[in-house]
Amino acid sequence: MEFALETDGLSKVYKSLRGRVRALEPLDLKVPPGKVFGLLGSNGAGKSTFVKTVLNICKPTTGRARILGVDSRNPAARKQVGYLPEGTAFPTYLTGRGVCEYFGKLMGLTGQRLKDEVHNKLKIVGMSDWADKKCTKYSKGMKQRVGLAQAMLGEPRLIILDEPTDGVDPQGRHEIRDVIAKLAKDGVTIFLNSHLLAEVEAVCDDIAIMYRGRMLETGPVATLTERMSMRDGRMQLRFRTGDLPSSLPAALADANPIEGGFNISVSDREQIPALIDELRNAGIKIYEVEQYHASLEEAFLQIMDDGEHKGVGGQQ
Repeated sequence: MEFALETDGLSKVYKSLRGRVRALEPLDLKVPPGKVFGLLGSNGAGKSTFVKTVLNICKPTTGRARILGVDSRNPAARKQVGYLPEGTAFPTYLTGRGVCEYFGKLMGLTGQRLKDEVHNKLKIVGMSDWADKKCTKYSKGMKQRVGLAQAMLGEPRLIILDEPTDGVDPQGRHEIRDVIAKLAKDGVTIFLNSHLLAEVEAVCDDIAIMYRGRMLETGPVATLTERMSMRDGRMQLRFRTGDLPSSLPAALADANPIEGGFNISVSDREQIPALIDELRNAGIKIYEVEQYHASLEEAFLQIMDDGEHKGVGGQQ
């Protein structure tokens, strides 16, 4: 199988006055084609270093990366990539259209194809009405939209986006999510760096979580959140009920009362019918029963906490 992005023992060590700093421990990562893949981690986790090393902007200390099966040191690999770095600054004398035309020419686009692609990509990101105004008049969110437009030029098979919704209003974030979803549907792989976990959860198929240069977890979003929804192998349930009596049934001995009901854990689904029967026998009205599902944010914080206690990464 040809992966959209693949690393094998990729690492990066910087020299500083304090000694050698391992920005990236040897990393093995495989990103399937046609997926939306999210890379998560706190500031200083190594996310941007990882992306720059994969794109050969930074030279790796050890290991290698492949983009769509091509060694990333080969310039041909990067011809298939669209890239929106974090905090992009455009020349102030250019318009949004000028920015896209500039990057398009760097990619080898010319003539009518260049004009058509720039027009279409600006339309997709909702910047057609502002295309001929200088970037100095743009908000941060508008600059992000133009950056996304230029990253889509040339029909790349892999698009790497570093904080693409930074500074974008809620409606704009929704529109950018729609653009990302359409690109993935068309077979484009999206590699996304973001601090907005709700955005990642809404749009990503798979994620990787970094901590101090290491990959702590990788896998489908649903798998990670489902695993975090279980505590000590027990299923978490939330009951919405009527008023609870002062003397609770024995089955509720371990329940955690909340407003309008209670939370309780069970070892398996087979316990649920018996629990419901006991509540009914006690005259307790049951309005709703649902399994608790951890959000990506909750899963992320738990995984990061585990990484902190393990003390991974750092200087040497």
